[in-house]
Amino acid sequence: MSAQRACSASELEQDTPLRVELDGVPIAIVRDSNDEIHAIGDTCTHGEISLSEGFVEGDTLECWAHGSAFSLRTGVPQNLPAYEPVPVYVVEIDGDDVLIDPTVTKDVS
Repeated sequence: MSAQRACSASELEQDTPLRVELDGVPIAIVRDSNDEIHAIGDTCTHGEISLSEGFVEGDTLECWAHGSAFSLRTGVPQNLPAYEPVPVYVVEIDGDDVLIDPTVTKDVS
């Protein structure tokens, strides 16, 4: 599969997650305070909660229900109760289009 259009960059508000679904894969897209665009799995690994309903703080996205914050760069939870990371997807920008391939995750090791 190849990258597909997830949204336009211009519709992303700073520090406000946007939930998209690509081929059945829920993804949270975030434009951080440094104007970088990130894409991580939208489901908290502690519970079936949409992370895009949470809060962006620095380079993390916090689950509103249980408080676990996930790194936008690595997907690794920064605190309990979550201990499993969420996937992080490669983001490509083509003009104003944000492109993501939901079958390819970043190697963050």
